[in-house]
Amino acid sequence: MEGRHVISALVLNKPGVLQRIAGLFTRRGFNIHSITVGETENPNMSRMTIVVNGDNKILEQVIKQLNKLIDVIKVSELKEKKSVERELCLIKVYTPTESSKSQVIQYANIFRGRIVDLSPESLIVEITGSEDKINAFIDLVKPLGIKEMARTGVTAMSRGPKVLKSK
Repeated sequence: MEGRHVISALVLNKPGVLQRIAGLFTRRGFNIHSITVGETENPNMSRMTIVVNGDNKILEQVIKQLNKLIDVIKVSELKEKKSVERELCLIKVYTPTESSKSQVIQYANIFRGRIVDLSPESLIVEITGSEDKINAFIDLVKPLGIKEMARTGVTAMSRGPKVLKSK
């Protein structure tokens, strides 16, 4: 059964690691839906959150292949109900009139977004949350005219005391 899988990987924080991991996906023909990478509390390590679509066999292969890479310290699948997922999105919306500006500001407030830039013909909304929340906001402002958009992709962490640590 095809599904969405969120993988968290602890990797060494050094040049070329992201390229090697992306290359692994390319060689195997796996598509990355989103990938985020950032330094952890330990400056020698980075945390990657990779979202892939596929069945359990593909997930198993991805995890096995990631674990074979020397720069990968630990890999774990994050289950939806047992993890916290967030994404950040910046959306520049066409707002040439006071009415359209007011409408987007009202939408942003409802979605707990923030206006981070304002110009005579547009404004930029910063919104964080689940992919579904961000997609719902995008669908709402799309008729007004989205001029530009940047999404970070999912970043996630398991709930509770469980942590992703080196072996």
